[in-house]
Amino acid sequence: MANTADGEVEDFGEVRVSTGSEGLDDILGGGLDPSRMYLYEGRPGTGKTTISLQFLLEGVRRGERVLYVTLSETQRELALVAKRHGWSLDGVDIFELVPPEMTLDPDRELTILHPAEIELSETTSLIFEKIAALDPARIVFDSLSELRLLAQNPLRYRRQVLALKHFFAARDCTVILLDDLSSTDTDVQLQFRMGLSTWNNSRSTMGPNGGASGW
Repeated sequence: MANTADGEVEDFGEVRVSTGSEGLDDILGGGLDPSRMYLYEGRPGTGKTTISLQFLLEGVRRGERVLYVTLSETQRELALVAKRHGWSLDGVDIFELVPPEMTLDPDRELTILHPAEIELSETTSLIFEKIAALDPARIVFDSLSELRLLAQNPLRYRRQVLALKHFFAARDCTVILLDDLSSTDTDVQLQFRMGLSTWNNSRSTMGPNGGASGW
């Protein structure tokens, strides 16, 4: 294992993807495996949004196209989180699909999509189309808990998570999924059966075997 000229860590010939956090990179042996999916889970207020933005901003710093897909936080809320840390979201594409009841500004543009009013399959298609159009190297999906609410039943939720898995598997991008631990035991078992690596910032563990692996 050796450091590359731009600070990434090369392990057996493969460059790791920095999380944007030096401490987390150190825990993970240099960062994340590229072109994989990872789950950051934790209860509200535990810092999922912060470390996700660090991941994207690191991509911006390296000249990569990055995308934050949000069904949970509004763009204004994301900007506030960034401002508190002295960050700018310049260079971060944000695709906002937030229910009307979460809207902070009553005069927001009518082009904002409302997933509560759209069929789940259409919402997923819109997300896929946006990602295909931008072709980002790094993606944050916020969040699985909102997707679970849209799905309304475990079978539809399972199908949509599998659809995400297969879609991202065909693309050269590293993906962070967020979840607020509202999962049922069945949901958690599904995530582990699918091989989804997990960073639980309340338990400080990564993945079912404690390592940094992914899909």
